[in-house]
Amino acid sequence: MMAKNKAEGGILDTIKTIVWALVIAGVFRTLFFQPFWIPSGSMKDTLLIGDFLFVNKMAYGYSRYSCPFSACPFDGRLLARDPKRGDVVVFRHPTKNVDFIKRLIGLPGDKIQMINGVLQINGKAVEMKPEPDFEEVMQPQGPQGLLPRCSNSPVGMGDTCIKKRYAETLPNGVTHDILQINNDGPVDNTPVYTVPEGMYFFMGDNRDNSEDSRFPQSVGGLGFVPKENLIGRADRVMFSSAGRSLFYFWTWRPDRFFKAIN
Repeated sequence: MMAKNKAEGGILDTIKTIVWALVIAGVFRTLFFQPFWIPSGSMKDTLLIGDFLFVNKMAYGYSRYSCPFSACPFDGRLLARDPKRGDVVVFRHPTKNVDFIKRLIGLPGDKIQMINGVLQINGKAVEMKPEPDFEEVMQPQGPQGLLPRCSNSPVGMGDTCIKKRYAETLPNGVTHDILQINNDGPVDNTPVYTVPEGMYFFMGDNRDNSEDSRFPQSVGGLGFVPKENLIGRADRVMFSSAGRSLFYFWTWRPDRFFKAIN
């Protein structure tokens, strides 16, 4: 009987340990850092397919989207802090109910436009400095096997895919890389977007391969993003793998481990 009680007590202790571990992990994920895996190339070359990062959820305060399954029982934001132009932000897509990651370009009241592939903020073109071309191998990337788009198309499998790279400087002095395939794509020339109060305008750094705020929600795009939908700021890549699985150690990118996100 004593041995049976000890066995039952051991099982109960194990269950308690697992439950407490799950509770602690849930609290940590809700209040501090959320893991995020980069599934697409819309933020190249800042973020590559297969980058793994933790999202700083303390940066902007908390909304119902801070909890798993959007389960936080309140509206608006608690401990709210405003994001800065140029932040790389994870947010909940307003219509698709999935998490996206893009760069914050337009603040409430801003007027945003693209003219011949050049970003205009409040009627003034941002500074763009040419940088060495971005090169990658034409091959399937990540678990989805996505193929990159290239400015030197057509590109055969295994050959070098090239995109033009520029250092773009935003009005507040934040400088980051952008990639361009051409300057006459579907959203390289746009109307003026006036960002409403309580909303933000996001763009991908891979400008010709990004579904972002340049595409209105009426055509299935992102459109403006409400402040409530912000989840957190991406500060650093923790791990990176170029393969279809993180277990393919020969595809790891050690040069990107713990890399700061600019």
